[in-house]
Amino acid sequence: MLKCVLDDCKTSSDLKVVFKTQAKIVKLGFGMDSSIVSRLVQTLINCGNLDLTHCLLEEPSCWNIDLITGNIMISMFMKNGDVDGAKRVFLNMPIRDVVSWNSLIGGFVKNSRFVEALGLFKDMCLVDIEPDVFTFSSVIAGCARLGVFDHALWIYDLLIRKKIALNDVLLSAIIDMFAKCGKIEIAKEIFDGCRSSRVCVWNAMITGLASHGLAVDAISVFYKMEENHIFPDSITFLGILTACSHCGLVNVGQKYFEVMKRQYSIEPELEHYGAMVDLLGRAGHLDEAYATIKAMPMQPDVVIWKTLLSACRTYRNAALGEVVITNISSLDGGDCVLLSNTYCSLNRWTSSANMRESMKRKGIRKDHGKSWIELAGIIHQFKAGSQAHPETEAIEKILNRLSKRAKLEGFVPVTELVLMDVLEEEKEESLKFHSEKLALAFGLLKTSPRTEIRISKNLRTCFDCHSFFKIVSRVLTRVIIVRDRVRFHKFDAGSCSCGDYW
Repeated sequence: MLKCVLDDCKTSSDLKVVFKTQAKIVKLGFGMDSSIVSRLVQTLINCGNLDLTHCLLEEPSCWNIDLITGNIMISMFMKNGDVDGAKRVFLNMPIRDVVSWNSLIGGFVKNSRFVEALGLFKDMCLVDIEPDVFTFSSVIAGCARLGVFDHALWIYDLLIRKKIALNDVLLSAIIDMFAKCGKIEIAKEIFDGCRSSRVCVWNAMITGLASHGLAVDAISVFYKMEENHIFPDSITFLGILTACSHCGLVNVGQKYFEVMKRQYSIEPELEHYGAMVDLLGRAGHLDEAYATIKAMPMQPDVVIWKTLLSACRTYRNAALGEVVITNISSLDGGDCVLLSNTYCSLNRWTSSANMRESMKRKGIRKDHGKSWIELAGIIHQFKAGSQAHPETEAIEKILNRLSKRAKLEGFVPVTELVLMDVLEEEKEESLKFHSEKLALAFGLLKTSPRTEIRISKNLRTCFDCHSFFKIVSRVLTRVIIVRDRVRFHKFDAGSCSCGDYW
């Protein structure tokens, strides 16, 4: 009888039927104990009725769910991108185990809510739940994305203290984490000490070196792979091509592209062609990059076209940029900015204005920049133009002083980057509050002179900020490390480790 009642809502999309079923259960004298609530919730989840599940859980009595059902619910909500729904289930579960914590932390990482994921991990460490290899895999990935070294060191030390078995996948993640936190020397030390023969570990080291612009070191690791008879895979060569791209080693990159095919019989995938387009585009070989795209055996994706568009902006080739635009089915704000900036750099103001008008008409906006800085174990996040930070007033004062000093040293704001119909002074003001500049000012506010400052950003750093940071590093005698979406930049004594090639 009970099974029949529960089955009433299996094919229903009507909330009334669900609550009617709940009423029948109570009427039959079963009450809403944990097993019945769990069965009712699982019925809804199995049908994909997450909205109805949300509504059902508004009933206070429905929080009496068992552990297994709660864990299933967290997983289902996360798979559907409903992070807050999953967290709500977690917080109201009477009992939680390591699976509950892992599902929530892993879901936050997969949905790019890294700061909250690390906060949850700290909470987990305060209760009597021992983190396992899956927990550490998630928090290491989150820490890597944020590039926060103090947290990385704490997580690694904790992992060692708890004697978690370091399998090759975890080793790869640890090497990747320290590389992305700007500590390539620690990543190298761990790599040298592990003596692993698994290609994934070697790939992590090569990719880390590539992100730091250390192409020669990355190629050296590749040679050692060959000496140790470790067969490289497609990811290995992607790392090598990326390293060559970041250092302008066009001929070397082209050589390894051929080695991959002829010596190792690895057919290039979309990502490898993208790396070749990036390699050629960064070096100014735009026609060759375009020819590479046209000769691809598969359809180029939007990322490859955007890579070439970025090179068109750098080398002021508006004609090819327009060709690229016609091959991008859906433009985002970043694409429009690139092409508009290309027009501006060529004094084609009418074309730039038309692009801005098109953006307004279509409601296209550029992605907001976000930057993070870690100080005393606390992660501070800044958004471009935001005044949400409690110390905004002090941050703005520092930025104003820095801007004046930078101009005295010859800095000229790159106002063509600002797509707004406003006065030049207002454009300069907008550039002043880019997220990495806000993070830098806060770092200067909170650290002692000559202390190294490390910042992570979700987007590629712009020309204006790059030039600004070089001057600040010289004027204040500071080492400033910025990890953007593309690579690491170490600003020191007025120059950048990328050689202005990024």
